[in-house]
Amino acid sequence: MQLKDAARAVRENAYVPYSRFKVGAALMSPSGAIHVGCNVENVAYPEGTCAEAGAIAAMVAAGETEITEAYVIADSPHPVPPCGGCRQKLAEFAKGGVTVTLATTDGQEFVTTVADLLPGAFTSTHMDKA
Repeated sequence: MQLKDAARAVRENAYVPYSRFKVGAALMSPSGAIHVGCNVENVAYPEGTCAEAGAIAAMVAAGETEITEAYVIADSPHPVPPCGGCRQKLAEFAKGGVTVTLATTDGQEFVTTVADLLPGAFTSTHMDKA
């Protein structure tokens, strides 16, 4: 419940004067710490920041580099999946089996994994020369 509450609370801080579409994200790291982020728009699209990217930046700034669980919430008719870029960002810091809960403000939830969000993810192993 901690991740849900944290994501819901940070969502209220989103800066969305253009889309009016607030998104909040909360990540848990192995230490049990919760790192949050909200979307931040910019009049010069696409220079804004997604909630997931903001939470990842907060986690790294706190000295952690692994996600053990993620929760993303938006005011939408259906749970909203992360954009393609954020799927890759999640895959950078989370193992494939890490749970990602996508939720709406009215209580709908869809539980998935990082691997299901980004099958065939590009990883550092693709850069290894055998």
